[in-house]
Amino acid sequence: MTGSMTRHEQMIVIDGLIVSNWGPEVFRALRAGGLTAVNATCAVWESARQTIDNIAQWLGWFDRYADLIMPVRRAADIVAAKAAAKTGIILGFQNGSPIEDRLDYLALYKRLGVGIIQLTYNTQNLIGSGCYESRDSGLSDFGREVVAEMNRVGIAVDLSHVGPKTSDDAIAASRDPVVFSHVLPADLKAHPRNKETRQLRAVADRGGLVGVTMFPPFLPRGIASTVDDYAGIIEWMVDHCGEDHVAYGTDFTQGHGTPFFEWITRDKGYARQLTRFGEIKNPKDIERIEDTPNLTAALERRTWSPSRIEKVMGLNWVGYLKRVWHE
Repeated sequence: MTGSMTRHEQMIVIDGLIVSNWGPEVFRALRAGGLTAVNATCAVWESARQTIDNIAQWLGWFDRYADLIMPVRRAADIVAAKAAAKTGIILGFQNGSPIEDRLDYLALYKRLGVGIIQLTYNTQNLIGSGCYESRDSGLSDFGREVVAEMNRVGIAVDLSHVGPKTSDDAIAASRDPVVFSHVLPADLKAHPRNKETRQLRAVADRGGLVGVTMFPPFLPRGIASTVDDYAGIIEWMVDHCGEDHVAYGTDFTQGHGTPFFEWITRDKGYARQLTRFGEIKNPKDIERIEDTPNLTAALERRTWSPSRIEKVMGLNWVGYLKRVWHE
């Protein structure tokens, strides 16, 4: 390290999934937390038209808050964001719903800066099944076309909320490596959102990436968790998937209240109740985006080598995106 800068300040730091209440307060929090780039959710249950509205809002924010954020369309933009002391924004969907039934929309979204799309969000859509669907029918034939087109145009295939059979199908069908942007291992807590070790390894074995979340309902210790517990789970993931294939994706929901959690836990945002989260209280010492340096410190306390910390905190994302964005 040079001068008085901490390792966290020097590194490229990438959060693989944030779904906070976007706006200037959160943008300032990203800078305070030393985030070089984030996968920023801009669609969950939205249609194509609603998603275009959200992307248009982001384009306005890139102009209005150019001192804080910038768009990421290529891996080189992440390096540029670091040099400019800004946070790079990778626009991402947590559902295939904005694709509707139009494969050609994928090339459009790519041109608008969308770099990551999760195939399903919790339930069934035209592509496949989600993790809360009672019967996982697997990847549909249309879904196979979607995956092939995402591979062609260079959009990362995210399987975090996807059902187990649909995930298996997508891992096998995708020509490019896939990603779990924000998951936890079912071996540490049985939960529909947590992934079996065999699937985590399957993603890693094919050159993909596993991002580790800290969303309280999925953690072994729930709301009693600390940043050191979170670091311990990341280490478990490294032990099982390899240090070149693990990252982190917090799933920060900063700035959201009860209406947001009601919206995301109902099918299509309004229908049947899929799950109840209870109290949402992030692990101690990483309650807010601004606390991200505490995760680096927790990994240092585990006596990790500097190179391993740099990989997990950001460089693995850079390498993965280069591969799937065909750079």
